[in-house]
Amino acid sequence: MTTEKTPAARPSALAWQRRRASAVRFWRQYRTHRAGLFGLATLALFALLALAAPLVVGSDVADVTDAPGSPLESPSPELPFGADRFGRNLLGLVIWGARVSLLVGLLAAVLSVAIGTVIGVTAGHFRGWYATVVMRITDWFLVMPTLVLAIALATVMSRSLLTIVVAIGVTTWPTTARLVRAQTLAVETRPYIERARALGGGHWHIMSRHVLPNVMPLVLAQTTLIISSAILAEATLAFLGLGDPTVVSWGGLLQDAREAGAVSAGHWWYLVPPGIAIAVVALAFTLCGRAVESVLNPRLGVSR
Repeated sequence: MTTEKTPAARPSALAWQRRRASAVRFWRQYRTHRAGLFGLATLALFALLALAAPLVVGSDVADVTDAPGSPLESPSPELPFGADRFGRNLLGLVIWGARVSLLVGLLAAVLSVAIGTVIGVTAGHFRGWYATVVMRITDWFLVMPTLVLAIALATVMSRSLLTIVVAIGVTTWPTTARLVRAQTLAVETRPYIERARALGGGHWHIMSRHVLPNVMPLVLAQTTLIISSAILAEATLAFLGLGDPTVVSWGGLLQDAREAGAVSAGHWWYLVPPGIAIAVVALAFTLCGRAVESVLNPRLGVSR
């Protein structure tokens, strides 16, 4: 009687199974955090509005030649958020501005975290004179006011969304670099790193196969936290007139309200909607980031 042997699973299949099981465990723990779920639901709503903006408000919402209202018209059933200084529908502008604000915040956060991760991993792995030089540069960026550096970069570069992304990304990476370097130093002391070196593993193999997967949970949590700061920074730069004047963003709407004298004239409907949108999205990303931190590191003891 012969017995058939079941073929051994491929290493890639086993890896995907472990990743799926890890994702299931992560979601099971994440959904126990009510604040994190609220933040995730809020972000999903804003993301859905941003993606559906061309269908909901139309692509001509920023057109000043066919504005539906009169300049600085107060809220009404036809214009729930009122009108801006050109008579455009503020509700439509806020929905359309979500596309730019969320996109810039996400791209700037990804750039910042990418720079910080590369510097942190390499500084923690190579050490020596390289780590000393890199961390002294990081310390210099840490003590410098981030907003001042971003304003300086946005001033000398052309006014565009790419400029805003670069200005925010290259000035907010030091915190990530510090955290990732500390985690890399802890990972490098583990026995399997020594075994990998003894078996002939090179620098790239150790950093990409052993160190980076172990610091990715920290990188993920840091990304969710930095996105909120990036959105606030984008709004600040746009409010100061350093954004792209051809696109609609929440910060740009606040800057338009300031130029129109909405503060002194008491036109609150020009200021409140974009300001609340910025605050709510920043809070939602912060809640998600705290929940992710609590799941990945239960010792933090973040409240649910």
